[in-house]
Amino acid sequence: MTKKSTIPDSIKRRRLLQGLGATGIAALAGCSGSQDNSGNGGNNAGSGENSSGGGNGSGKLNFAQVKSPLEFDPIVLNDVPSAQVSDRVFEGLYTYNSGIQVVPKMATGKPTVKNNGKTYIVEFQKGIKFQNGDPLTPEDIAYSFTAPVKEETENAATFSMIDSVSKMGKRKVKFDLKYPYGPFMNVLTSSVVPKKVREKDKKKFNKKHPVGSGPFKFDSWQEGNYAKISRWDGYWGKPEPNLAEVRFKPVEEPTTRLTSLQTGENDVIEEIPPKLWQQVQNMDGTSIESVIGMGYFYLAFNCKNGPTTDPKVREAIDYCFDMDQAISNFVEPTGVRQYSPFPKQISKKWGFPLEKWKKIPHDKNIDKAKQMLKSSDKVPDNWNANIIVPPDDKRQQLGVTVANGLKEAGYNAKVQRLDWGAFLDKYVSGKPSDYNMYTLGWSGTPDPDAFTYYFYTKEAHGTTDGTFYSDIDEQIVKARKSADHAKRKKLYTDAITKMLNDRAHLPAYNLKNSFGVKNDVKGFKPHPVSSFVLSTDYTNATMGSQ
Repeated sequence: MTKKSTIPDSIKRRRLLQGLGATGIAALAGCSGSQDNSGNGGNNAGSGENSSGGGNGSGKLNFAQVKSPLEFDPIVLNDVPSAQVSDRVFEGLYTYNSGIQVVPKMATGKPTVKNNGKTYIVEFQKGIKFQNGDPLTPEDIAYSFTAPVKEETENAATFSMIDSVSKMGKRKVKFDLKYPYGPFMNVLTSSVVPKKVREKDKKKFNKKHPVGSGPFKFDSWQEGNYAKISRWDGYWGKPEPNLAEVRFKPVEEPTTRLTSLQTGENDVIEEIPPKLWQQVQNMDGTSIESVIGMGYFYLAFNCKNGPTTDPKVREAIDYCFDMDQAISNFVEPTGVRQYSPFPKQISKKWGFPLEKWKKIPHDKNIDKAKQMLKSSDKVPDNWNANIIVPPDDKRQQLGVTVANGLKEAGYNAKVQRLDWGAFLDKYVSGKPSDYNMYTLGWSGTPDPDAFTYYFYTKEAHGTTDGTFYSDIDEQIVKARKSADHAKRKKLYTDAITKMLNDRAHLPAYNLKNSFGVKNDVKGFKPHPVSSFVLSTDYTNATMGSQ
């Protein structure tokens, strides 16, 4: 049995953060990295309730999501709310500890790596079964890692480095890669599905009866209304959940989510906006649980056509405003200033020169901006800069801040807030009539590849990138196709230092995965990758009545 990947190594996946907080698409691709579990926790922080036992509780948790899930099949789903549900039902060969370090789940231990990083051999544990009673097989694993490419799903790029997956005995699987791929441990955290069940009826598997091997089983779903999962009493692993049931309800309006927490309609709400942070923090019987997520929000320039092709013009715009002050004004405390494309946890693990990078952005200096803009032959006297933003208040405020600075410097600037469909069409056109600048966000796995390959390579232009900046393309591609950590670190350090000085992007901020949690919920943990966790070897959520 050998499953081969046939699709070209091209980008087919968008991980754009469409106003859904900083939560990554954890159920689809996974991550690896150093630990940073510095939550801003209240009563729940550090309360790993009965993590070694579980399975006896009758508690029912009501959880308010930002948006409704759309589907639940890990092979195809590509949105955060769906992953938040699916992640409890399905599992991978590997998972994450309380930070972002990859650890075994179904696997017995670390993979055996051969062939200069092109071959990974994984052994999985005895006794693993799916919720329909079928045992896990090597065929299920091979299928789960090749189906996204074969079916050309939006997740195909996550698996496109895999050449083949083959069986090695009853409980071993061999992954042969097309090239050494440094972040492959991230890929190995992807969910495993039962091949026979999914192949029998893919539509039913996706929306009516998904079957996984995780601690919770799927019960029911009404789109726009609720999704319900319940404890699987036959769970093969440990611990079994303390919670008997989790009900996810979409509540899009932030103040309505807050009210639902106050009234007790919901026990947990996600994504606390800056304006409501203090109110939730001061609410009786409630705490905020948060951790920095795997996100990156930024201002980007059209480097293909128009005035912003000139690096000096981009630098002049950097002089038009103070990014530190802007983030302090409209992002904190729900987010943090970020000085590179890499979230804090990645930068710490890799030892990137953050202090050096922090010194690259300029303080506001309108006189300097005027001088540089006037001296550029790319900028007409009557220039009206075009800034497009998606339907998100924080990113709109960033665009308005830039526009106001340009106006102080003597130039007109307009900010267009577009719906997602229009924005996604325009921001990759490369036409200055569509945009000179745009603001956007991204969710990735905790490896530098996820925050570089989809922006600064020719492969990304016109798909997940609208800058068309390719001066570091060669370094980023080399780093992607290397398993040598030291080599990758140098390539990324040099490349990002150049990009920051060239100002293709002005990194802005990252958001926290933040939750308002009633005090009678114990052991609920925010997570940088998986959004949150309910039942793990280090915590097991309970309700106060349990």
